[in-house]
Amino acid sequence: MGAKAYFAVAAAAISLSIVAATPAIAAPRAAENYVAMGDSYDSGVGTRTYDSSSGDCRRSPVAYAPLWAKANSPASFTFIACSGARTPDVQKQADQLTSSVSLISLSVGGNDVGFASVLTSCQLGSDQSCFDKVAEAVNQARTTLPAKLDATYSKIKSKAPSAKVVVFNYPRLFDLGTCGLGGLSKAKRERLNQAADTLSGIISGRVSAAGFRFADLRDRFNGHGICSSAEWLNGLSWPINESYHPNTNGHSQGYLAAFKAAIG
Repeated sequence: MGAKAYFAVAAAAISLSIVAATPAIAAPRAAENYVAMGDSYDSGVGTRTYDSSSGDCRRSPVAYAPLWAKANSPASFTFIACSGARTPDVQKQADQLTSSVSLISLSVGGNDVGFASVLTSCQLGSDQSCFDKVAEAVNQARTTLPAKLDATYSKIKSKAPSAKVVVFNYPRLFDLGTCGLGGLSKAKRERLNQAADTLSGIISGRVSAAGFRFADLRDRFNGHGICSSAEWLNGLSWPINESYHPNTNGHSQGYLAAFKAAIG
C-alpha cells in the first residue's frame, strides 16, 4: 500500500471511530407538542397561585407542567389538568389530543376511589373509622379502578398514538415523626401511606400494560411529607381545598424532577 493510500485509509478509520463514539443527540425540546392533563395534583392545587381564567380547575403557573414548559419552550403547550378530575373527566380531556401531540403528563385515580372523603374522615374521626374508610377506598382501587385506568390510557393512546406519556402516582402524604397541633395520629398516617402504596402499585401495573412511563414520586418525597421539617405537601390548610396537596416546593423539586427523569 502506497503512502497516500495508507493515510487515506487511516483518516477514514479515525473519522468512523469519531462518529461511532459520538452519542446520539436527543430531539430538541422545542420540537415537543406537550399536553398536561390530569387532576388537582397536576393542575397545581396546593400552590396557592392560580390562573384566574382556569376557574374551579385551579391551574397554577407554578405547577410542574408550566415550569417545565417555561424552561424548555416546546413548540406548543396545552394545560388542561383540572381539580377534581376523575377517569371519565380525563377521558374527556383526551378529546383535545391530536396525532401531533408528542408529550403528555397526567395523574388520575385518586378521586375515583374517593381519597378526599377518606382524608376528611381520617381528619375528623377515630382511628377505627379512618381505617374503615381507607379499607373501602382500597377495595375500590383493587376492584374497579384498573378497568377505569385501562379505558383512560386506551383513549389517550388512540388520540395521540406517537406521544410519550408520563403517568405519575401519588406521593405518600405523611412523615411518621411527631406531628403538631391538628395532625393525624401516627396510626392513621401509617394506614394512609399504606393505601397510597397500594394505589401506586395498581397505577404502575396499568401504566406498564399501556406501554406508558411511570413516574414514581415516593422516594423523591421521602423526608418531605406532612409533619416533616421540610414539607413539600400541605397539611390541613385554609382554604380547605389547599389541604393534602403538593406545595410550590413539591412541584418545583419533587414533580418536576420526576418528570424530567421520566422523559429522559
